[in-house]
Amino acid sequence: MPRTVAVGEQDFSKIIENQYFYIDKTYFIKEWWENGDTVTLITRPRRFGKTLTMYLLYDFFSVNYACRSDLFAHLDIWKEDRYRKLQGTYPVIFLSFAGVKAASFEEAYTDICGLIAREYRKYAFLLKEERIQIAKGQFMRIMDGVAASVSECKAALVVLSEYLYHYYGKKVIILLDEYDTPMQEAYLNGYWDTFTRFISGLFNLTFKTNPYLERAVMTGITRVSRESVFSDLNNLAVVTTTTKKYVTAFGFTEEEVLEALCEFGLQEQMQNVKCWYDGFRFGTCSSIYNPWSITQFLDEKVLAPYWANTSSNSLVEKLMREAGTEIKTAVEDLLQNKTICVQMDEQIAFQELDVRSDAVWSFLLASGYLKITKYYDIDPVCDRGSSYELAFTNQEVLVAFRRLVQGWFAKQRYEYNGFLKALLTGDLKGMNAYMNQVALSTVSFFDSAKKPSVQAEPERFYHGFVLGLVVDLAGRYRVTSNRESGLGRYDVLLEPCGSGDDGIILEFKVFDATDGEKNLNDTAYAALRQVIDKEYAAGLQTVCGLEHIRIYGFAFCGKEVLIEGGYLKKYRKRY
Repeated sequence: MPRTVAVGEQDFSKIIENQYFYIDKTYFIKEWWENGDTVTLITRPRRFGKTLTMYLLYDFFSVNYACRSDLFAHLDIWKEDRYRKLQGTYPVIFLSFAGVKAASFEEAYTDICGLIAREYRKYAFLLKEERIQIAKGQFMRIMDGVAASVSECKAALVVLSEYLYHYYGKKVIILLDEYDTPMQEAYLNGYWDTFTRFISGLFNLTFKTNPYLERAVMTGITRVSRESVFSDLNNLAVVTTTTKKYVTAFGFTEEEVLEALCEFGLQEQMQNVKCWYDGFRFGTCSSIYNPWSITQFLDEKVLAPYWANTSSNSLVEKLMREAGTEIKTAVEDLLQNKTICVQMDEQIAFQELDVRSDAVWSFLLASGYLKITKYYDIDPVCDRGSSYELAFTNQEVLVAFRRLVQGWFAKQRYEYNGFLKALLTGDLKGMNAYMNQVALSTVSFFDSAKKPSVQAEPERFYHGFVLGLVVDLAGRYRVTSNRESGLGRYDVLLEPCGSGDDGIILEFKVFDATDGEKNLNDTAYAALRQVIDKEYAAGLQTVCGLEHIRIYGFAFCGKEVLIEGGYLKKYRKRY
């Protein structure tokens, strides 16, 4: 009889005590301990067993579990006598930043003080110990979550480490789960600089200059740049998706998945499961399965994009909405199951996400949306970053990403359908009404136009927005943008997949008085003239014929928009 799948349970001891479904990953304890790294940062996509592994380490090493050898008696780690003797012998500090999702620095600071206070409360008995000297006033302030100053909060973990060392006679192990969650929130909510000044001080005292530290493990999705967070933390061993360490400790191998499917009588689904959930690559292992989706499938027995529904994806949404046409064109290739080749650094610099396209790819790779199909080391001659050939990880991610793109525009679903109807029927009045309504109600983009990069290419908002609107036409149309055709590169082209539909070309142009344009009508007609002069319809004409091609010029100045156009044949006669 198959074991019960406890979906979402991340507490190791509860899983073992209740004999829930569990794939033995306890060999990670031995591998990590024998590597001897003082501080280890492990980055893996969300829902890849990071938190469960941290509970595993806590339950194995913590003195609070000294009498719980029963948890490990039937697992791999218990086969070695040396590790039996290590179990339950260290004081362990365990924090998780997974819930620190604050809208302001003050709120984030309060949340982190609260997490540290909870650790202090676990060891409140130290206040009664006569044989160690404790600053009781400070201890009680921190335990109550009201540190006297930021400096006191930064030093709180090293102070607790000292007390535990003197009490137990052993240095401490510190575990910090999801260390980068508050950093993403700081970036999204505009308090990045303030937060990183605080957190880098906390990390430096806790992990760099802490004389009472035995070992430490941090986990997260991203490897945040050393300059912004880790300061001079030169004792840090970083394990990213391309690192050779711990390649099978997070996620399931193909052998493990097949064994699990057999246990549940689902072995005939192996090929479908491989298509949907395989494809993650860590180090030298090119076939790692998403554990969250595998356990969901074992429980539900239905192939579905489970993994994509486990977070808000707010940062991915921001990056895709604000990306330039080059990024959006690459995403179109990915959505068509193609690969892209980019140069990037696996180290994430959040402050550069707005200006460096390679930072976008780094984040999507670290988050699990993309996989590496080929990897080339840094070129010392050209001094260029490492090159990566990337693709969507698997069928689940492909389906999920399409849904995400559609969902980002769901707030205006009724207008959204109206726009497509107007576009498909050639209703210029309806198209203009929709786009002007969007322009009037969209404040954030135009507020951000204070940035030089936005002023230089304002049409990217409309370009990206319209691409998002027409995504629902996939299957009826093949949608491409910024591709070569004729004598230039069109903005957006809709090529019909079957007979009966017109081909459509969209061109975007910002009003420019220096080009002799007197008003938006001149700008719109200049866009139409460019389509004709550059022969953008050359390839499309072979598919659907001249009589079935429509062209539209989108002209805009700030929040004012004008669309002109119709059948190509009509405008070819005019120009």
